[in-house]
Amino acid sequence: MDGRQSPGGSERVRAGAQTVTATERAALIQRGLRFAVTGVFVTALHALVAVLFINFVSPHPPLANGVAFVVATVVSYVINTTWSFSARLHGKTLRRFLLVSAGGFVLAMLVAWAAQLAGLHYLAGIVAVALTIPAFTFVLHNFWTYR
Repeated sequence: MDGRQSPGGSERVRAGAQTVTATERAALIQRGLRFAVTGVFVTALHALVAVLFINFVSPHPPLANGVAFVVATVVSYVINTTWSFSARLHGKTLRRFLLVSAGGFVLAMLVAWAAQLAGLHYLAGIVAVALTIPAFTFVLHNFWTYR
């Protein structure tokens, strides 16, 4: 990486075909950290909604997790849009967010299936999903959903 001064005085770093300023790099890191915090929060929310649903509404875990998934997805959209990516709530971003979420769901199923097919322990599949899906969804949200 070659650092040099831009006309505005901030250092620019060459990353592939694009030049990124220190400010742009810091903003990307901030978005990533906020996205991670939001992910931890909505995962806990999902678990809480599922447990409450099972204990107080219906003792059917698949139904409870379906409801919890919808609640967590809506909350994730609102928080990620307004806080993580500092954008406005808008139909276009909602559609893109839902498409990325659906893509993440399909990819999670494929990663888990591939781990099973490889004969790995189910926990290895869960770890693989936990490591790949957040990165996949962050990149798509950062460079497509909110652009």
